[in-house]
Amino acid sequence: MIKKMLFSGMLFVWAVLSHAQMQNDDVWKTDMGKANVREVIRIPDIEGYQTLKCDFHVHTVFSDGKVWPDVRVDEAWQQGLDAIAMTDHIEYRPFKEKVIGDMNESYAIAKKRADQIGFILIRGSEITRNKPLGHLNALFLTDSNPLNTEDPLEAIDIARKQGAVVLWNHPGWPDNKSTLYDVHEKLIAEKKIDMVEVHNHMEYYPLSFEWINKYDLAPSANSDTHSLITSEYGMGKMTRPVTLVFAGERSEAAIKEALIARRTAALFNNIIMAKKEWAEKLFWASVKYRILSIDGMSATVEVENISDISFIVRKSANEKITLPPGKIIRTKFTAPGTITIENIYTGHNKNLVLDLPME
Repeated sequence: MIKKMLFSGMLFVWAVLSHAQMQNDDVWKTDMGKANVREVIRIPDIEGYQTLKCDFHVHTVFSDGKVWPDVRVDEAWQQGLDAIAMTDHIEYRPFKEKVIGDMNESYAIAKKRADQIGFILIRGSEITRNKPLGHLNALFLTDSNPLNTEDPLEAIDIARKQGAVVLWNHPGWPDNKSTLYDVHEKLIAEKKIDMVEVHNHMEYYPLSFEWINKYDLAPSANSDTHSLITSEYGMGKMTRPVTLVFAGERSEAAIKEALIARRTAALFNNIIMAKKEWAEKLFWASVKYRILSIDGMSATVEVENISDISFIVRKSANEKITLPPGKIIRTKFTAPGTITIENIYTGHNKNLVLDLPME
C-alpha cells in the first residue's frame, strides 16, 4: 500500500513538472524562469541586528513615474532588497485623468504583490513643495489622503499623528545648493524630521552629514526612481542606492523602530555614509583579519572581506589597498597602527579611522 502511495505521489510530481515545462511540437516552454531569480546582497548582520536593504523613495504612474506599482515590488525583490516604500507625490499627479485612484491606490496595488512574495512594503507619500521647505517623504502612514492639504506643515502634522517617520528628500535639488533653512531647523527642533537623504538618485549631498551629526538624524540613500530601475541603474548587482537598516527582525515594525533609533547607513556607488558607531560595526562585521607574523613594527596579515562591498583602506600616507568583495588578501601593516577607510564617511569630508590591534 505504501509503495503504491509513493508511486502515485511520484506520478503526480512528474505530471506537474511536465505541465510546467511543456515541450511538444505545438509548444516548447523553456526552463529559464528569470522572473523568480533574486540577487543575494551579502552585507553581514551586526551585533544582533539584521542588515536590511531598503529604498524609501520610489514613484509609479500614480504620480509622475512610468511603471505600474507592482513592478516596483518585483524589481526590488529581484535586486535583493528587503523593503521599499511607495512614495508617490501628493501634489503632483500628471496622469491622474487617465490613472484613476486616490492617494492610497498605488500602495494597495503593490501590497497585493508584496504579500504574495513575502516582501515588505511601506505606505508612504511625498509632500512636494518648492524650497525652502522642499520635498519630504512621510513613511509608515495609515492613510495618505488627509495629507492633501494646502498647508504643507499641516500635512506633516497629520503624518506625525499617524505615527509617520519623516524623511527630508534631496536637500541639494533642484538648485544644486544644500541649505538648511529656518523651516527645517524648526521642524527638527519639534522632532518632525527623522532622516535626510545623503544620496538621492545619482547625487550626493555631503553637507547633509553636518546636520545628521548635529541634530541626530538618520542618513538615508534612495533611488527616487521614476522609470524602470534597470533603465536608470543598469543590470548590475548593487547599482541602486539603498538604506541599510539595522533591524531587530525582518519586519515593517522593526524597520520603523530602527529608523526612529537612527540605526541606518547610506550605501551607493560603493560609498557608505553612516554615523561612526554603525560605520565601525559594519566594517568589522564585513572584514576579518588574521596575523600571520610580526617582525618588529611590521605585521604580515591575512584579510578577508566577506561582504559585497569593496573597501578602500589607506595604510599610510603613501599606501592604500583595496579589499575586494568575497576575497582574501595578504598584506603588511604597521604594528600596531591605524587605518583609514576612504569609502566610508562618518561626517562631512571625514573618513572612518580605526585602530588596528595586533594581538
